[in-house]
Amino acid sequence: TVTVCPYCGVGCSLVLETRGNQIIGAHGDPDGPANQGRTCVKGHFGYDFVNHKDRLTLPLIRKDDVLVESSWEEALDLVGRTFAQIKTEHGGDAFGVLTSAKCTNEENYLTQKLTRAVLGSNSVDHCARL
Repeated sequence: TVTVCPYCGVGCSLVLETRGNQIIGAHGDPDGPANQGRTCVKGHFGYDFVNHKDRLTLPLIRKDDVLVESSWEEALDLVGRTFAQIKTEHGGDAFGVLTSAKCTNEENYLTQKLTRAVLGSNSVDHCARL
């Protein structure tokens, strides 16, 4: 399966070797314009999280001090209501956002716009380490 590496925003093209629903290997796609068949160590070997038994596949929300599975709609509604409540009670400076090197430059730009324009905070930072 040809896909895009999940580890940074470069957009390297990977070919995943699979058996059933399990990834058993990965290598760079020679036709990938960003990486021309090459991969970093994470792109080549870092795929075991995909089928890990502890991987979350649904959002979890806390109900009566217990984390329970929920729908995406319910979880996002809870986040939206909670953020609105925090902003009303404490103002935008109550928020801080940390973005990721796994995001593209465009995604990081949109995150800082959301942080400043919607949340009302200038507390936005980026971790460039992989």
